Amino acid sequence: MNMDLDAMGILPPTHRPEDCEPTQQEIPQILLDRLARVRAQLKSRDISAAVLFDPAHVRYATGSRNMQVYSSRNPARYAFVPAEGPVVLFEFSGCEHLASHLPTIDEIRPAKAISYYFNERNTHAVTEAWADEIDDLIQRQCGGGGKVALESATSQAAFALKERGYRVLDAQEPLEQARAYKVPNEIKMIRSSLRAVEEGVRQLEASIRPGVTENEAWSKLHQHIVATDADFIETRLMNSGPRTNPWFQECSDRRIQSGELVALDTDVVGRYGYYADFSRTFLCGRDAPSQTQKDLYRMAYDQIQTNMANLKPGVSFKEYAERAWEIPPAYKSRRYFALAHGVGMNGEYPYIVHREDIDDKGYDGVIEPGMTLCVESFIGHEAGGEGVKLEEQLYVREDGQVELLSDYPFDARLLG
Repeated sequence: MNMDLDAMGILPPTHRPEDCEPTQQEIPQILLDRLARVRAQLKSRDISAAVLFDPAHVRYATGSRNMQVYSSRNPARYAFVPAEGPVVLFEFSGCEHLASHLPTIDEIRPAKAISYYFNERNTHAVTEAWADEIDDLIQRQCGGGGKVALESATSQAAFALKERGYRVLDAQEPLEQARAYKVPNEIKMIRSSLRAVEEGVRQLEASIRPGVTENEAWSKLHQHIVATDADFIETRLMNSGPRTNPWFQECSDRRIQSGELVALDTDVVGRYGYYADFSRTFLCGRDAPSQTQKDLYRMAYDQIQTNMANLKPGVSFKEYAERAWEIPPAYKSRRYFALAHGVGMNGEYPYIVHREDIDDKGYDGVIEPGMTLCVESFIGHEAGGEGVKLEEQLYVREDGQVELLSDYPFDARLLG
């Protein structure tokens, strides 16, 4: 448990069952409320309809889950979501029955798989038929319209809609804005995902011993999240010893040695499709840590403590960056790319970058109630050696209070 929460004015994580698991009565309303947020974003931009291929967007708007990883690289299922009118799920052939119970979906049709992989020389003809069907839906169910939002489809699909007179816009903007602000009881799904993943990390940490490979330890988390109805892990970010710095070195067959640091970032698309995203760094074996290891850990801990305390509604992204913990010069070049980022079904809007980067890489905005965000730290010396990765997930509640969502202990030996 983070012992400084009271001083920072942050509410502690909750484990109460009624706060960490939506009821069967609440789930349909959560789905309908999410769909309503998508429709509101489309209406505000005068967009007649969105055609969603990204599996996270399909799940957010409709609640439908099917072949999430496969669908992320194959445009083989999609959802037609009008600003007003019936929602049509185009499901992978033979899977139409999977979403028949969902209150957000008015009709289910077989999808037209619009890619070369499926169609080879017939790709153009299939894409034309796909565009005709979307055009027909817009004309009949939306009364026509000039703007259609599209994402994660083929370029040929966008060209086909444009040839039919539509202005094709990127659906990512309205969907990111919809997802950034959590609807009532949605936070229960996020807490449920986190509680399950935290138990998986406990099993992973227990497996860290001298001689075990990074991959062997990492697999413990995979096994647990599948057993608890999570979807998948987006990355392979667990490394040890000299591979902890610089960050973003993927899990390998390297054998972990006694006295080494082991760092991980969960990046789990978990229960109900919600991201459980926190980072920890452990010490392998029973030996006491070195002073250098403790210093690295303390800097990373101080960074997230300071930056969590600055996470308040009404603070602009630029103000947040200006108030951030000052990274010592020798560690700046290997800083994590973001101070904080939004989180829901994936890493989401907004991304808040460091003060050094905000003019070139960043954008401004305001931290607002309803947002869930992750506060990030990586500390690694530019000359090499080990590094420390820490991260916490938080919720800016509608009452203006900030709640810590993730609940995994820090390494007491490293923290001192």
